[in-house]
Amino acid sequence: ILLCGVLSSGTPGVGKTTLGKELASRTGLTYINVGDLAKEGELYEGFDEEYDCPILDEDRVIDELEDKMSEGGVIVDYHGCDFFPERWFHIVFVLRTENSFLYNRLESRGYKGKKLQDNLQCEIFQTLYEEAVLSYREEIVHQLPSNTPEDLERNLDQIVQWVEQWMKDNN
Repeated sequence: ILLCGVLSSGTPGVGKTTLGKELASRTGLTYINVGDLAKEGELYEGFDEEYDCPILDEDRVIDELEDKMSEGGVIVDYHGCDFFPERWFHIVFVLRTENSFLYNRLESRGYKGKKLQDNLQCEIFQTLYEEAVLSYREEIVHQLPSNTPEDLERNLDQIVQWVEQWMKDNN
């Protein structure tokens, strides 16, 4: 049976993890948070003092995920996406959040100063959406609003429908 690969991308704080976990429970797909995966396997190549966070070793992340991704049926959650092989994903969702909501979410996570400002800028300039459009076929990249619980529900319904349709069409 052929299983689809789903990428959930977007600035930190837009709701990727909430969406990914709930999507996994509704579809039976496997949810993988790349940040958690990196933490567990210590897949880092250093530490960024300015942003106070570890630097992801992208090659080791790819190696770690390769087997799972070739089986399919995986939802991958990460803010960046340009280093993942194109063949892994059949659909890419970039969640977008208005800055007033995003500011509060990031602040409550303890983001401040340059880290907070740069993530807000990233959202304003659609940086991650553009990265996704440049990294994958444009027709598989979709922006979804992620401001309210209603947005989340609507996004989940839409993606579940898409996954079910993809499974029908490809099996």
